[in-house]
Amino acid sequence: MKIEAIPAEATRFKETELGPLPEEWRVVRLGDLWKQGILWIKNGFSQGDFNEQGSGVPHLRPFNVNEWGEISLPQIKYVAPPPDNSPYWVYKGDVIFNNTNSEDLVGKVAYFDREGKFVLSNHMTIVRVQDSKVLNGAWLAKWLLHLWYQGFTQTLARRHVNQASISLARLRSIPIPLPPLPEQRAIAYVLRTVQEAKEATDRVIAALRELKKSLMRHLFTYGPVPVDAIERVELQETEIGPLPAHWRVVRLGEVASVDWGNTSLTKSVYKPVGFPAFSATGQDGYCDFYEHEGEAVIVSAIGARCGKCFYAEGKWVAIKNTIIVKPIEGMTEARFFYYYLDDERRWPRGGSGQPFIAIGKAKMVPIPLPPLPEQQEIARMLQAVDARIEAEEKKKAALEALFKTLLHHLMTAKIRVKTLS
Repeated sequence: MKIEAIPAEATRFKETELGPLPEEWRVVRLGDLWKQGILWIKNGFSQGDFNEQGSGVPHLRPFNVNEWGEISLPQIKYVAPPPDNSPYWVYKGDVIFNNTNSEDLVGKVAYFDREGKFVLSNHMTIVRVQDSKVLNGAWLAKWLLHLWYQGFTQTLARRHVNQASISLARLRSIPIPLPPLPEQRAIAYVLRTVQEAKEATDRVIAALRELKKSLMRHLFTYGPVPVDAIERVELQETEIGPLPAHWRVVRLGEVASVDWGNTSLTKSVYKPVGFPAFSATGQDGYCDFYEHEGEAVIVSAIGARCGKCFYAEGKWVAIKNTIIVKPIEGMTEARFFYYYLDDERRWPRGGSGQPFIAIGKAKMVPIPLPPLPEQQEIARMLQAVDARIEAEEKKKAALEALFKTLLHHLMTAKIRVKTLS
């Protein structure tokens, strides 16, 4: 599709209930388009009898719509298919509106661009464009997403116990600014292009994370050798699995100091800026003082993330519910420790409802000890992958910010585009 910008000087604005809009845009309500037969709107159906083994057809639920206006299918519930002539089938090009959810999530919306047979739950609503000469479904989905970001959709919701809902009548009351169809198509195209770039970045990040997992398995089994050289690596069987024969297995407390974080400090001491502060959830605040300097591994010692590790360097603070692992300088590499220990399975945990790591057991955790140069090379290789992941995550964040900015400017006509005939 070829598009071009509409020069700002070519736009004359008028005042509307939605604010200043181009004179050629008209404000209508979803209900007006519904009455004219341009839109068809219907809720899905409830179904308690479902499975996750793929028997039947996918039953779209609120968690299948993400915050970026996309269909998300990491988790799918399947139900018995309705008759072929059922009104509950979802078709490519439909707009899927989340009518019931928590107060902050109600009103999520996605453009359905999938192939295959799908139905949806009663917490979802089909908004189907029946006259594509008047309205573009992808544009409509983005307009409703814009309203959700602005908090407007949530104002339509009725509050219930632990959830909120938007009735069909209130959904039909939503106002929309209706640009000419070429402009609708161009807006949808621009926004979809940014979304596709973000999705491509997501795939790169996922691939890099899988690469890192494979690389870690290789490095902590064979050491920093090429894949085609692993047959020449002599291995030994140890309590933590096969390792190169020249590596040792030691207890963590033999090669590092292992102590509690400051048990008298809580997040109440956090300041807006200062030295990095670590809690059981990671580096999540700052203090106007520091208690440690240099490299260390901070271990989450209690709660849902028990065993999760974080890397600290420079000047920093570790508050209660953490364990500080400081490797012996000149003998061990802190980042090597971090990469090896950042695996909850390596840590013996006590408790049931609230898991925890006892300091005595932490000191007895077995770890591999390669020669220092090999530790450093392993850390360097994994750092290189982490740097790639970080760069891609920054790119993704920039694309997300660009998407939201463009969405706002395009829907309020601060930026205008149209398709070329």
